[in-house]
Amino acid sequence: MRTRREQPIQIKTPAQLAAMREAGLVVAHALQAAAAAVEPGISTAELDAVADRVIREAGAIPSFKGYHGFPATICTSVNDQIVHGIPGRDTLLDAGDLISIDCGAIAGGWHGDAAVTIGVGPVTAELSSLLAACELALWSGLAQAVAGGRLTDISHAVQTSARASRDYGIVQEYVGHGIGTEMHMDPPVPNYGRPGRGPVLVEGMALAVEPMLVLGRRQTRLLDDGWTVVSADGSWSAHFEHTVAITADGPWVLTAEDGGAGGFARLRAHQQPGQPASPVPAGAPVTD
Repeated sequence: MRTRREQPIQIKTPAQLAAMREAGLVVAHALQAAAAAVEPGISTAELDAVADRVIREAGAIPSFKGYHGFPATICTSVNDQIVHGIPGRDTLLDAGDLISIDCGAIAGGWHGDAAVTIGVGPVTAELSSLLAACELALWSGLAQAVAGGRLTDISHAVQTSARASRDYGIVQEYVGHGIGTEMHMDPPVPNYGRPGRGPVLVEGMALAVEPMLVLGRRQTRLLDDGWTVVSADGSWSAHFEHTVAITADGPWVLTAEDGGAGGFARLRAHQQPGQPASPVPAGAPVTD
C-alpha cells in the first residue's frame, strides 16, 4: 500500500511458518465468510462486518484496520476498482457486479494476506474469463515459489499465464510483497518481468503473490479518498492473492485451507497435452 525503505528479507524457521499458517487460516475463513455473504443489495460495509467478526472470534486482529489510517477490516473493490476500495454503507452490490475482497489478519504476531474476486450472481462470459485468467496467473506464480529459484521466476510465470489467456492489462504500479512480522515487507513481487532475476528464493521466505488484471489498459489512477485505485479507462478488473511459504518440500500456500493442493491440481489439469510441462507442486507439503 505504501513505499518502504529496503530491508533485509525476513527468513522464518519452520516453527515460525507454522505460526504464520494460523494467521493464514484466519484469513482464509474470513474471506470464505465474506464471499458467502455476497448477494445483490448487500453493502460492502456489511461484508466488512462479517470478516471483522470472523477474525476477532478467532482471537486475531485485522491487519488492515488503522494501517496508515485505512478505516476498515477488508478492502472491497467493485468493478473498475482494482485494489484498496473502502467498504461503505452506501456501496450496494448489484447483480452482475464483480467484487474483490482483500483481507489480512494478525495471529500471534504473524500476518496473513489474501484476496479473491467473485461475481455478484452470474456474470458475463467475458468477466468469467477474466476471473479464471487472473486466478490461473496467481497459481502459475505460486508454483514457482521454490527454493533455488529467483524472485522474478514468479513474476514471469504470472505474466506468461495472463498473456496466454488474453491481452489483459497487467497492473504494474501495485505488486506483491514479503510478509511475516509485518504485512508489507521486502522483497516486492512484481507481476511481470524476465525470469532469473532478483533475490534467490530460500527456505523460510514468505511472499504475498497478487496479480491484478484489467480488461483494458493497465494504467491506473487513485481516487480522491487516497486509497481506492481504479482503472484509468474504466475497464473492469480482477485481483487474486495468496500468502505462500517457501519450504524444502515446495510452496506451502498458507492462506489456502488445503495448503494449495487444490489450486496446484487445477494448474496441472490446465496444462495442455503435448505442451512442455512446467514443474507444478502437489501443494500442502507441510503437515498442519
